[in-house]
Amino acid sequence: MYELKTKVNDNSVIEFIENVENPKKREDAYKLLDHFTETTGFEAKMWGPSIIGFGSYHYKYKTGHEGDAPLVGFSPRKAKISLYFAPGDPEREELLNKFGEHTTGAACVYINKVADIDVDVLKELIKQSVAFLQKTYPQE
Repeated sequence: MYELKTKVNDNSVIEFIENVENPKKREDAYKLLDHFTETTGFEAKMWGPSIIGFGSYHYKYKTGHEGDAPLVGFSPRKAKISLYFAPGDPEREELLNKFGEHTTGAACVYINKVADIDVDVLKELIKQSVAFLQKTYPQE
């Protein structure tokens, strides 16, 4: 049986951010922490060793694979900052068009720094992602 590596844990979010080597990236991590906390109303929790997540949902795929994941989150990685929003939401692309300088992966949006993006659009992406996931995976 596949064991999900990215699980919520009791590691300190502040300690994790304090250990980010690049001072600018550390500063951006604190800005994102504020934006995500303020927008979601959820307490920040560590998911795995390097993802700061907000809220959670339980998913179950048709394949039978299931697990828990944060509704939204971010990770100040060495190369870029990864932002985690709901994949599969058609409204996401529309918002990303107004977001600012970024690249995208399957589920991640990558930015170099907070100054490159529109913070109001970030907050819309957070709200939209939380709403989409809560609608798609309602709590039982």
